[in-house]
Amino acid sequence: MKLLIDESVNVRLRHHFPGHDARTVDYMGWKGFDNGDLLALAVQEFDVMITRDRRIPDQHNIADLDISVIVLYARSNSMKDLLPLVPEVLESLQNIGPGQAIRIPQEQWQ
Repeated sequence: MKLLIDESVNVRLRHHFPGHDARTVDYMGWKGFDNGDLLALAVQEFDVMITRDRRIPDQHNIADLDISVIVLYARSNSMKDLLPLVPEVLESLQNIGPGQAIRIPQEQWQ
C-alpha cells in the first residue's frame, strides 16, 4: 500500500510501516500545499494519507475521494508519542478502504 506521510507527522515515522511504500510530503515536493490541493495530488498516487491535522476529515469530503486518511491523535510530533500508535495504524491499513477517515487511537472516538 502506498502511504503519504503529511508534513504534520515526524518524517522518521515512515520507516515504521514494513511492507508499505511510505513517502513524505517533503520527499514528493508537496510541502506547503493547502490540504485540498494536497489531497488532490495524493489521490493520484497514494492509497492512504497519514496526518496529525485533525481538521482534514471535517473540512474535506473524504468519502468522495479515492484515498483514505488516517489522523493520528498524539500529544506531540515526537517519535515517543507517535510510535505507540503504529500498531493500530498497521492494523487499520489491513481493513481501510477508499473514502474512509480513521482517527487513531480509535477507542476514544467510539
